[in-house]
Amino acid sequence: MLKGIDNRLSAEVLFVLRAMGHGDTLVICDTNFPADSIARQTVYGDLLRMDNLTCAQAMKSILSVLPLDTFVDDFAGRMEMVDDPAKVPPVQAEVQVEIDAAEGRPRQMVSIERFDFYDRAKDAYAVIQTGERRFYGCFILRKGVIPPES
Repeated sequence: MLKGIDNRLSAEVLFVLRAMGHGDTLVICDTNFPADSIARQTVYGDLLRMDNLTCAQAMKSILSVLPLDTFVDDFAGRMEMVDDPAKVPPVQAEVQVEIDAAEGRPRQMVSIERFDFYDRAKDAYAVIQTGERRFYGCFILRKGVIPPES
């Protein structure tokens, strides 16, 4: 255990979050996402897990240490629902709450068409699979920067 670090963040997850640079992307996904095969194509190359957590719980933990990019509109994205791309299912609404809390203001995720999401996921730094069983619990975060202390 470490002081000030969410105990749901494993050493492997912390390593990857620390290793990522500004602009690198991270996939957080549900249990139905083809996580292992996609993860093998990422920079890190291995699947990370945050089992027994919903996407919102995992997101809260991750955002406790990971800054989101403030220079781009696609700082966070969600997989669109097939045949209803504008609909935001509860799993995504819950994650939006965690993003807004971490940012200290409302900041809407962009929506990403399903197959475009898969393509973008392959270019990510890493993939973290959660224990989320609800459909469309798939997100991409873009890492930001931590400014110097004044």
